[in-house]
Amino acid sequence: MTAGRPASAVPCGWTPTAAAWPWYWPTRRCLWATWPSILKNYAKHHRTGEPIPPALLAKVEAASRFNQGHGTTELVAANIIDQAWHQLSPDQVPAPEEVEAFERKALQKAEVEFAPVPPRYRGPYFSHIFAGGYSAGYYSYFWSEVLDADAVEWFKSHGGLTRANGDRFRDTLLSRGDSRDAKEMFRAFTGHDPDIRPLLIRRGLDVPTGP
Repeated sequence: MTAGRPASAVPCGWTPTAAAWPWYWPTRRCLWATWPSILKNYAKHHRTGEPIPPALLAKVEAASRFNQGHGTTELVAANIIDQAWHQLSPDQVPAPEEVEAFERKALQKAEVEFAPVPPRYRGPYFSHIFAGGYSAGYYSYFWSEVLDADAVEWFKSHGGLTRANGDRFRDTLLSRGDSRDAKEMFRAFTGHDPDIRPLLIRRGLDVPTGP
């Protein structure tokens, strides 16, 4: 489907063939929206046609990092709750009046219980993990961002959106579907195992190193 097309031409929302879960999601993310070579083609003033000023773009990108500590914590907490529920045997399922205590204990164990930042979802209204096909898989949203950010970092460090890089992306990942172990495919593309640091940097949560 992507034969003869550069990586930048792969549209947001496009999905490769039979991608393994949860590796399906990274391929659906918009990797290129704010790349200079792409941005200049659509981010223009509606009257003058002038491209978006670099200073304004910097503000937009800075705004995307606002409150990411809160957003990340609430998402991780919801992931913990999902995993806790789906690791129970039938005889371990708590009674309705014990649900709150059960989830609090799970969050405490993972050291993410923090009253000012409650989980994005809790069991009584977390229909996504019970009726939405995400049983024990809600973490895939977060994991996909790890893979996405790491893949984007690979492009940045290898010359950007070139034809050669697009071909590599297609040949090692997009066109492979579930034909090979997903980690092996990602490693074949980037040359390393998934790294969370690019995502932390994207979210403004990276910790400076050095003196």
